[in-house]
Amino acid sequence: MKIKLIKQTPFGAVGIVWSATRDCPKIARVILSKPDLPDEAQLSANYPGLTAGSCAEIAEVASKIRAILEREVVEIPIDTIDLNDCPPFQQYALRAIRKIPRGKVSTYQLIALKLDKPGAARAVGNAMANNPFPIIIPCHRAIRTDGTLGGYQGGITMKRRLLEIEGADIH
Repeated sequence: MKIKLIKQTPFGAVGIVWSATRDCPKIARVILSKPDLPDEAQLSANYPGLTAGSCAEIAEVASKIRAILEREVVEIPIDTIDLNDCPPFQQYALRAIRKIPRGKVSTYQLIALKLDKPGAARAVGNAMANNPFPIIIPCHRAIRTDGTLGGYQGGITMKRRLLEIEGADIH
């Protein structure tokens, strides 16, 4: 596994953990800086022994992540990520989140209903809380049924700012 660090975004540094495959490199995780734990500390704690590295495909994804964080409308193809380490329900939930358009939000409960799992709102919330691909899979677009934002890996301030950047109508 290798790490590509995107420094100096409006939200702090972002790490892309990736590995080379025969066909193309695959992203294993996107790590956001947290208010109380910068990405470098998270990386050394959770991924000891990673080496810095990049390639054309990963550099392009890094460029797109930076663009998204700088308010540009950019789409990152889902085939750049490796969902194989996610349990099946989480994969379904992550794919459902990708269908929420930029500038819109949905609730964990509505996402569960779309997955034909009406009692699984909490499970959808857990799937989003453990989303290994924030920004690429925009889990910040999922909110609580009461309209409050809920949590986010990069902190609630980042979630609010991402939704504002996208033009979402939030309270």
